[in-house]
Amino acid sequence: MNMKTVSAQVAGMDDSAERRAKEAYFTASQSQLIWSRFKKQRSAMIAAIVLLVMVVSGIFAPFLSPYDPTVAGRNKDYLNGAPTIPQFCDKNGCSLRPFLHTVERVRSIETNFRWVEKVNEDERRYVQFFVEGAPYKLLGFIPMKTRLFGMDQGAIHLFGTDAAGKDIFSRTLHAIWTSLQVGSIGVFIAFFLALIIGGVSGYYGGWIDGVIQMITDAVRTVPAIPLFMAVAAFMPPELSAEQRFFYISLILGFIGWPTLARRVRTHLLTERNQEYVLAAQLCGASSSHVIRRHLLPSFTSYIIVDLVISFPYMVLSETALSFIGLGLKDPVSSLGVMLQNATSADVMLNYQWYFIPVLFFIALVMAFVFVGDGLRDAADPYSEANK
Repeated sequence: MNMKTVSAQVAGMDDSAERRAKEAYFTASQSQLIWSRFKKQRSAMIAAIVLLVMVVSGIFAPFLSPYDPTVAGRNKDYLNGAPTIPQFCDKNGCSLRPFLHTVERVRSIETNFRWVEKVNEDERRYVQFFVEGAPYKLLGFIPMKTRLFGMDQGAIHLFGTDAAGKDIFSRTLHAIWTSLQVGSIGVFIAFFLALIIGGVSGYYGGWIDGVIQMITDAVRTVPAIPLFMAVAAFMPPELSAEQRFFYISLILGFIGWPTLARRVRTHLLTERNQEYVLAAQLCGASSSHVIRRHLLPSFTSYIIVDLVISFPYMVLSETALSFIGLGLKDPVSSLGVMLQNATSADVMLNYQWYFIPVLFFIALVMAFVFVGDGLRDAADPYSEANK
């Protein structure tokens, strides 16, 4: 076989592969095209991985955390304690099992009788995995006692403890899940209202559209902080943490729908006179059927992008409200509650590990932002990122 024949075969294989690639592109569904474009954006993919890890950590927080963040696991002998990081080697040699040294807390005249940690390097406490701990319900309904790690004796606090001796690592994982839950409920309430209100406004137009737009503008002008202050003033103090959680989620959803409703309305005003809509109407389809089965699916990808972009704003709203004392409160663990605990001058000067949850909060919000931007670019075929 000569070189010309080999070159011709290679060229034929390249043409065949290119032809199959083109066929796959032109026959791909909209979701497949969006995923193909999304994978090309490195920052969005990294953010998606970070977001996935944080969501999974929040969902399985009871299993991943060594202690109950509220009651069980409080260390009364280690208040405002510094983080304890497991190690494998010390002056006595190395070990395949991670261990901690025994830490004794004493008061000293040299430090104005503040607590001082004194490490006993001659005594090791080993980390154990899949240990039995306080009972909990995984995913809210699976009773379990097994936790990922713990200590053979004493306690372990990867992120330190707070003023009540509660484990900050356990509180951080539960706080991520709480903030995500509040954001999810708020987003889906806003999403449901936006589809209904925006769909009716854009499909019917006329005086119906005018009235709905006046209501939308009125809701958009309502300032969030004064509204929550008024709600907090009328909210009974004896409400449980779950009831307060429910009310916060409802309010975030009821004031967060106008922006998406405007986008739905704009799209439906453009699409309602298309041929496929007229064909469905001539076939006797009802207005709700046309909106639900024809108009809304025509821009599903953009709705999904709006949902993802709305998440960080909901999380930010919950965090801000809890931070200023109008949202969730102890013993609930949310990112806003934990940020509120890190505002005193004493904490800033002496207990810097209180700021570890701040890093997780920043990572969570930035991950949502990058994933939302990536999805927005992937859903837009005319975006510069897809050229």
